[in-house]
Amino acid sequence: MSSTSSTAARAFAPSGSDDVTEPERSDDGPGLAAALEAILMVVDVPVAEVTLAQVLERPTHEVAAALRTLAAEYTAAGRGFDLRQVAGGWRYYTRPDCAPLVERFVRDGQQTRLTQAALETLAVVAYRQPVSRARVAAVRGVNSDGVMRTLVARGLVEEAGTDPESQAVLYRTSSYFLERLGLKDIGELPELAPFLPDDVENLEETTK
Repeated sequence: MSSTSSTAARAFAPSGSDDVTEPERSDDGPGLAAALEAILMVVDVPVAEVTLAQVLERPTHEVAAALRTLAAEYTAAGRGFDLRQVAGGWRYYTRPDCAPLVERFVRDGQQTRLTQAALETLAVVAYRQPVSRARVAAVRGVNSDGVMRTLVARGLVEEAGTDPESQAVLYRTSSYFLERLGLKDIGELPELAPFLPDDVENLEETTK
């Protein structure tokens, strides 16, 4: 086992283990294995070896060897995740035999009811889309940034470009939103007029 792979294995060992030693570092920062783990932990698409090599300023063949060593170490240790080379790059994935547990966790989490604030915000996005956070806040009369982040995290709302004038990020409902509500498209949303107050025109002006 190479020193790089041993370092990777120790980095994931339980706290307090007798076999754990400090990961190798240089005066300039963490070692190659730790640097690769840190970067790949936050990506959501596979990253090419050459890209990682450029970022870390290391030879591509050295980065490729370290990635393969890490992947082998995770498999040998029986970790719940894999480091796989797919679509021309590398990324962490859930190990196949752990997939049912992850699916159960995600499914149960999505069954949690949305708060009143989340429902209000989702309604504003659904009927005003594409809409900025500032616009949502103006309609609701309260800052909605935290709620928007929750809706995005749950996959109900997604980014839809930027406003050409203000450059603010715009949001719209996602395909998952339509799936959950059993709609073909947003055109099937129920008419909003019956639920609006009589002075809706004045309300409309105050929220612009």
